[in-house]
Amino acid sequence: MNAWLLAACVLLPAGVGPCVWRACRGEPAQRLAATSLAATMAVAVLLLAARGLHRSSYVDVALVAAVLAPTSTLVYARCLAGGGDREEEAR
Repeated sequence: MNAWLLAACVLLPAGVGPCVWRACRGEPAQRLAATSLAATMAVAVLLLAARGLHRSSYVDVALVAAVLAPTSTLVYARCLAGGGDREEEAR
């Protein structure tokens, strides 16, 4: 095990764990922030694992996740604001 994999193994429970806990229990705004931070932490863990395992395909997965994470945050924020229900818009 090298330093990159050790950093990934430490960051996963120490960084993503509290984010998942806050996303499950908390106010809606805190849940939104926690899911956004968890996505960022997951990208960091994937990049550290890619470096530690010498696999470039993990970097591709991390970059796709980094591109999709802000989009999912915006969709969740729209649902929190009440803009996600199309039945009300049709009335």
